[in-house]
Amino acid sequence: MKYRKLGKTGLKVSVIGIGTWQFGGEWGKDFSQREVDAMIGRGKELGINLIDTAECYGDHLSEELVGGATSRERDQWVIATKFGHKFSGHASRVQLWTADDIKKQLEDSLKALRTDYIDVYQFHSGSDDSFQQDDVWTMLDKQVQAGKIRHLGISIGSNDNLLQTENASRVNAEVIQVVYNRIDRKPEERVFPSCERQNLGVLARVPLASGFLSGKYKPGAVFSGQDVRANRAQETVLAQLKQVEEIARTEVPEGIDMAQWALAWCLKHPAVTSVIPGCKSVEQVEFNAKAADLDMVSSHHPQAWV
Repeated sequence: MKYRKLGKTGLKVSVIGIGTWQFGGEWGKDFSQREVDAMIGRGKELGINLIDTAECYGDHLSEELVGGATSRERDQWVIATKFGHKFSGHASRVQLWTADDIKKQLEDSLKALRTDYIDVYQFHSGSDDSFQQDDVWTMLDKQVQAGKIRHLGISIGSNDNLLQTENASRVNAEVIQVVYNRIDRKPEERVFPSCERQNLGVLARVPLASGFLSGKYKPGAVFSGQDVRANRAQETVLAQLKQVEEIARTEVPEGIDMAQWALAWCLKHPAVTSVIPGCKSVEQVEFNAKAADLDMVSSHHPQAWV
């Protein structure tokens, strides 16, 4: 495993993390604590130390499963979670953005995670109006001073949200999380240059484009049932899968698995600290971790841990 400094937080994080939206039950599978323990335990053996979750992945369900798997070795993990939404059923959320609401969410997340501190607490895909509430950031600063939060972050909903990115340092946020993958390169234009200027850590979410860059799906694939991809327009899905076919044909080196290539591709950008792919099995954790070994993930990256 390779490691990089998460911006000015100084935290040492693995370039491959574990994303946990799937543990909330919205990706077509329910998970037991035993299954999650096995995946996170194997991740630790492979050198992974970063986990990203959120209060709304299930009603704190993902956090509870993560907490169950990490609480006995809490100091060996960098745990990032988020605030601003409350799970209200499959693919449904209620937004909660007052300082009092967020303080309660924080307490609920600490309880679910079985911890007394969160390493990175992230504003989760909120509007600019929600973001520009000084009382929210004042309250969060107090929680940092109290030791319940180590670092603040912003998970931007739009991958071109420059207002929130540019104001990160003003609100004492040190990490930006953003959708970034070979299909969706928008952050390269404005968000990443701002992150580099501010020395912000960058977590790239959806690095496999919701599984499309895994190479498993061909044009004509249909998603149904509880899979969140079932809500997407079929013409959009078809266009993306055709683009993936072209990428596989023209860009992925022979003998390299497309999904591992896609993870390593994200890590080439000098702004990106870590990618946080999801996983549904121990085998997928192992598979994702191997992406750190590809030559594309240079130890000379500007954020490399030396």
